[in-house]
Amino acid sequence: MKKLLIASTALVATAGMAAADITITGHAAAGIHSGLDDVTTAATTDSTDVAGDGVYSNAGVDFTMTGATDNGISFSASVNIDAGTEIDSGDFEFDGADGGTAGLGSVSMTGTFGTLTFDDGGIDNLYNGDFTAADVSYSTTVGAISLSVAHDTSGADDANSMSAGYTASGMSFTLAASDDTDGTSSSLSVAYALNDSVSVTGKTDQVAGAESVQTITAATTLNGVSVSVSSANNSTWDVDLGYTAGGFALTYGVDETDGWTATATTALGGGATFSAGVDNNDSTYAGVSFAF
Repeated sequence: MKKLLIASTALVATAGMAAADITITGHAAAGIHSGLDDVTTAATTDSTDVAGDGVYSNAGVDFTMTGATDNGISFSASVNIDAGTEIDSGDFEFDGADGGTAGLGSVSMTGTFGTLTFDDGGIDNLYNGDFTAADVSYSTTVGAISLSVAHDTSGADDANSMSAGYTASGMSFTLAASDDTDGTSSSLSVAYALNDSVSVTGKTDQVAGAESVQTITAATTLNGVSVSVSSANNSTWDVDLGYTAGGFALTYGVDETDGWTATATTALGGGATFSAGVDNNDSTYAGVSFAF
């Protein structure tokens, strides 16, 4: 679930620490939807049903607390309260009713040792976000190399994952891996910026027990127009087009199955944004989101 958080109110206090801040932000959204994938049925069935025509409306408040100890270790924690009916406009999905209860987000500590984060089932697997979510992660930087590891305490086959990144002279390298049911799954990607507007990325992805997939992607952006084209050796491909100007944005994407999506967004000012979308399955949505 994506949330746009812009305006904030800060409360500052000291209580035996170098500094402490509590930031309060709010968000709301409302609109109409038709034919979206109903993910509320996915947990109990092997396939996703289609949600009928309807409306959605939701609101929430997020509390982010940050501070620092006298010896320079910074820490943060978050709590959110959400209620209403939600959609996932990025995936054309109907998420259904929110529980309307307070939820604890991540608790993290950062110092010269790196960053240690705790979030029960809330940390994405570093190789694949569809794998089992982790409970604790650690990240640090060694020279020009960034390193992260994550672990899930449930004992799942894919409980452990890691990632490493390195950037130099316009090239970036990213390695990610995870335990999997049939062994270890891993991916390696190399991206190169030809200039300020053109980049090329090559990636090889090896899922445990399956053939590796190699993908190459070229992307360019010029005068508000963006084009991204990717092709893989498993006969899949994607073409994505975009245009932005003055707070208005249009996107269109199509793949090898002739499946396509088209979206439009525009900033209304004051933290409000209008968005609408349609895809090849006649799934549609239109609504306004607000940030407070």
